[in-house]
Amino acid sequence: MPYTWTTTPTDPTQVMQLKPHESLPARGMAAFVLSTFTLILIPTLPLLGSPILWGLLPFLLMAVWGIYFALQHNHKQRQITEVLTLGDAEATLVRTNPKGDQQVWACNRYWTQAVKYERDGPVPHYVTLRGNGREVEIGSFLSEEERISLYDDLLRALKR
Repeated sequence: MPYTWTTTPTDPTQVMQLKPHESLPARGMAAFVLSTFTLILIPTLPLLGSPILWGLLPFLLMAVWGIYFALQHNHKQRQITEVLTLGDAEATLVRTNPKGDQQVWACNRYWTQAVKYERDGPVPHYVTLRGNGREVEIGSFLSEEERISLYDDLLRALKR
């Protein structure tokens, strides 16, 4: 699961951290870019020593750079964390966006509700937290099955 609950037996505060799943780690990305570069160079081997190679080489290198840039951009956009803290009296959700800015939502725990929109949200099984006159999304980067599981976990945690 891309989210984990952390609690200690002595502390009644529950903390849940949500992070997007990283399907391509740094070593995998390096291997992918290197193998792409190698496979792109194979058709140019017969052109070694000819002036045509120098005409094609900038375009081949731009293609490899484009793949690298796209993968780096995707990795940076996945640097999102959400931390939900359920204390005795207050529920707080802190979302840290990829650029480092934070969005904070806080509510009295007694009035906090987890809401799941089966079909009415932007995605199926859209999960939000409602309270203090606001409704905020939680787990926007999760898959459909993970949002269903998250909703069930939130219901159990809010009942305590």
